[in-house]
Amino acid sequence: MLLFPLTEQKSGFKRLKEVVKVSQYVKNLVGEAREASYELAKVETATKNKILRDMARELLKEKDFILKENSKDLAAAEKKNLKGSFIDRLRLDNKRIKEMSLSLKAVAALPDPVGKIVTSLKRPNGIRIKKVRAPIGVILIIYEARPNVTSDCTGLLFKTSNVGILRGGGAALHSNTAIGTVLKKVIKKSGLKFNPFFIVGKTDHRTVDELLKQDNYIDMVIPRGGEVLIRKVVELSRIPVIKHYKGICNIYIDRNFDIKKALDICVNAKVQRPSVCNAVENILIHKDSLKTFLPLLKKEFNKLGVEIRGDEAAVKTVEGIRKAKERDWQTEYLDLIVAVKTVKNAAEAVKFINKYGSHHTDAIITNDSCEAKRFVKEIDSACCFINISTRFSDGYQFGLGAEIGISTDKLHARGPMGLEELTTYK
Repeated sequence: MLLFPLTEQKSGFKRLKEVVKVSQYVKNLVGEAREASYELAKVETATKNKILRDMARELLKEKDFILKENSKDLAAAEKKNLKGSFIDRLRLDNKRIKEMSLSLKAVAALPDPVGKIVTSLKRPNGIRIKKVRAPIGVILIIYEARPNVTSDCTGLLFKTSNVGILRGGGAALHSNTAIGTVLKKVIKKSGLKFNPFFIVGKTDHRTVDELLKQDNYIDMVIPRGGEVLIRKVVELSRIPVIKHYKGICNIYIDRNFDIKKALDICVNAKVQRPSVCNAVENILIHKDSLKTFLPLLKKEFNKLGVEIRGDEAAVKTVEGIRKAKERDWQTEYLDLIVAVKTVKNAAEAVKFINKYGSHHTDAIITNDSCEAKRFVKEIDSACCFINISTRFSDGYQFGLGAEIGISTDKLHARGPMGLEELTTYK
C-alpha cells in the first residue's frame, strides 16, 4: 500500500472536487441549452425580429454601463502589458457599440432562412419531397478578445433559432458579461420562458475542455481567435468544428492597373485595422510594375508607420526595405508590417498565394478583365476579390448583417458565415 503525505492527499481531494464541480456546471449548462433549442424552434420570425430590434435599442440605452465594464478589462490588459493589437480588439467605444446595435437591426431586417424550401419535387409514385432549412441546434462559440462577438453571435444565432453557448476569453469577461446582461434583460421583458443563449462565466481551460466533450448536446463549435486557440479546439473537440487557422491575405498588383486605386486599396487593407484577420499581409507586385508602384507605396506606408519586408528585387528598388525571410510569407502579423514579393506574372502570383496564403481572402488589382477572371478561377480561397480591399471580407459588408465567423473550410460553409450558414436542412 502506498502512503502519501496529508498535504498531498488534501491537494488531490481539492483537485477532484474542482473537476466534479466543473463537470456538473457544464452538464447543467448543456442540458438546459439542448432543452432551450427545442423551445426556440417554435418561436415565430416576427417575435424574433422584435426581440432583436429591442436588443439593438437596449445596447445604446445601456452603453455607459457596457463601457464602464469594458474599461475594467482594458485596465487589466494594460497592466499586463498585453500587445496593442490585442487591446485594440478588446476596446469598446461609442462607435463600436453603435455598430453592434446596427448589426442587430440589420439581422432583424434580413429574411429568416428557417423554414425556407430549398428544393421540392414529386416522385412518380406520388410522394412529395421537400428539403427545408432548419436550425443546427446548439452552437458553442469560443472566442478571445472581441466583446462585439457576444452581441453579433447572439443576434445571428437567435435569428436562426440556434441556442448559443458563448465562451469568451478571460480578458474580456467584464465586457462580455455586461453585454450578456443587457441582452438578457430584453429576453426577460419579451415573455420568453427559456434562455436562448448562455454566457459562460468560467474562463478556466478545464471548462472549455469539458464543453468540447459534449457531442450529445452541442451540434457545432466555432472558434474565433488566434491559430493556437483554433488548433487546440480542433485537437480536443468531439464536436464538428468550423474554423480558419490564419488570415494571411494577399493582394496582387498586376501589370496593367490603376495606380491611385492600388495605393488606396493597399493602404486600406493594411492600415485601417491591422489587428484583424482580413488585413493584408503579403503584397505581390508584377515585375513590370515594381519600379512604378513600390516607391509610391513605400512613401504612403512611411507616413502611416508601416514596415515593409521585401524580396531581393524590392530591396534593390527602394531604400529602407528590410530583407524578407521565408517565414515572412506565411506570417499573420496583425500589425503594421507587410511583406512584398515580386512576381513575373499572374500565374506566379496564383502559385505563390495557393502555397503561402491561408485560403481566406485574396485580391487582384488590374484593368485586365481576362487576368481578373483567371485569378479568381485559380485562387483556392474562400473569398476572391477584384479591385477591392481584403477588408471587405466581412459579414456586414456582404449584407449578412454580421458574421458568426469566417470559414476557410470547404464543407458546409466557406467565407463569412451568416444566417444561411447557421442552418442545416431536413
